Amino acid sequence: RNRIGETLEMLLVESLRIAHDTGALKKSDLARVTVDTTVQPKNITFPTDAKLLLVAIQQLGKLAKAHDLPLRQSYARVAKRAAIKVGRYAHAKQFKRMNREIKFLRTRLGRVIRDIGRNIKGDEALGAIFAVPLIKASQIRSQKQRQRGWKLYSWHAPETECIAKGKAHKPYEFGVKVSLTTTNKRAKGGQFILHAKALPGNPYDGHTLAEVLEETQALTGREIERVYVDKGYIGHKAPKPMRVFRSGQKRGVHGQIKKELRRRSAIEPVISHCKSDGHLDRNYLKGRNGDQINAVMSAVGYNFRLILKWLRALLCKIIAAIWAAMMPLSTLRTAS
Repeated sequence: RNRIGETLEMLLVESLRIAHDTGALKKSDLARVTVDTTVQPKNITFPTDAKLLLVAIQQLGKLAKAHDLPLRQSYARVAKRAAIKVGRYAHAKQFKRMNREIKFLRTRLGRVIRDIGRNIKGDEALGAIFAVPLIKASQIRSQKQRQRGWKLYSWHAPETECIAKGKAHKPYEFGVKVSLTTTNKRAKGGQFILHAKALPGNPYDGHTLAEVLEETQALTGREIERVYVDKGYIGHKAPKPMRVFRSGQKRGVHGQIKKELRRRSAIEPVISHCKSDGHLDRNYLKGRNGDQINAVMSAVGYNFRLILKWLRALLCKIIAAIWAAMMPLSTLRTAS
């Protein structure tokens, strides 16, 4: 994945080229686009204080055992029992007892950190091995539920971010924000994805629009005439701000623009198909490169599924035409 790098976007370009060559997509369809963002969840469990503290204790103990580092106590057994109690007390709404067990876990993790620090003092080799795990463990031990700023939500995927979506069934999602650009008009073969990009750092949607449009034009080779977005892009800094139309906008919306703006919501089923049919709903790839690769590959898979569907329909029409042409010959032979 590190060797492939950004050249993976060539697959997206190739899918659009095949769609154009087969007649599923026209060059004029690339001039008017719809842009939206979604969350690509990481493959992690729901992060709670007890889970993170337990994982930190277990991982430090496992690493110390692998390098024959003696610990006064690993706390593996008592930490697991305390984490189980946290879940039971939370379910029973006994929050004072739950907080007592969390404090117990936090205290034991601090002891393990200090014990390892004393044992590796003066040993540069062990210091390099334990540097990152100790930083992660210290971050998990010190972070609070309602603190502002960066927090660690997963031991094996520290790049995971908490993104508030405001949905009743899922108020928070843990992963990375992804921007998708599709054709506004439904082409003959369907609504193709023109650009996909992971946006680490949970940026404001409007601040990403200019970069997304520039990269989309570079991939498609066609200048974008009109862009349709939702209200999350208020305050954008696109190169041609008068050519960007938001949902609910009244000024300057008339005629064909009004019809195209009503099609802005057609990008939502595209996102749903990428999540249900592709791998956008859960990313199993590691690191920031894995986030970008998974987003692009989900878009490529969606485009190729549309192309295969278009080719199947085209093949059925060809077979039907051949069958219709052969029918008169068969009737003549039967009559003779």
